[in-house]
Amino acid sequence: MDPSSKYGNFERYYQATKVNQKHPENYQVYENGAERELKPARVYGTGSLALYENADIKGPEDKKKHLLIRVSSDRGLCGAIHSSVAKQIKSEVATLTAAGKEVKIVGVGDNIRGILHRTHSDQFLVTFKEVGRKPPTFGDASVIALELLNSGYEFDEGSIVFNRFRSVISYKTDEKPIFSLNTIASAESMSIYDDIDADVLQNYQEYSLANIIYYSLKESTTSEQSARMTAMDNASKNASEMIDKLTLTFNHTREAVITKELIEIISGAAALN
Repeated sequence: MDPSSKYGNFERYYQATKVNQKHPENYQVYENGAERELKPARVYGTGSLALYENADIKGPEDKKKHLLIRVSSDRGLCGAIHSSVAKQIKSEVATLTAAGKEVKIVGVGDNIRGILHRTHSDQFLVTFKEVGRKPPTFGDASVIALELLNSGYEFDEGSIVFNRFRSVISYKTDEKPIFSLNTIASAESMSIYDDIDADVLQNYQEYSLANIIYYSLKESTTSEQSARMTAMDNASKNASEMIDKLTLTFNHTREAVITKELIEIISGAAALN
């Protein structure tokens, strides 16, 4: 490709990605805002997980049905944030299948379907789209939880895999457990809670499932948006470096052409004399 054409392509790429470089203070503003929005969501998540941890609830070994909920979104341009969780899902599916478990996958966001559907299409239970275009709400999480509860798939235990926000430049793939109502009710440690009847326990299980999904949605969305800011900034820097290199190449080429033409003119004049 002609250097001038390459230069034009990278210039357009640079203009499209340099918006973050114009306002570097946006990183700090975004980080503070993200942390403020995450605080109540984390309370929902940790509060719902407290019963599982304090009661030491574990899935029985003889149960076979395992549910994996993978949280992503429909959007891209955010580095390897989606593929990192997909990689963990693939590893867990292989491990659980080898142990004789029946594994079903719930994809939250179209990216997970695109990554895993070719190799794990028979294991998908349901996929939710239109995720990540707007900030997630508890209502969104409730819709997902209700769809799972009404799906007819009676899983014994499972987990939610998502990206947990750490800082504006850092995230970590995390996993939280979920359990079915039967698994919670039949846990030996639940016998110490004499005043919890079946209806209360069912309400808690359904509500906690929505809470944990909401928590994972908020963590994943914040991680994705910060990763997108970082990816766009890196892309802008890379484009700027390529523009500098192409400019140098273009200048050297132009100088060589001018020098050659001058030599030809001088040589021609000398021959005439």
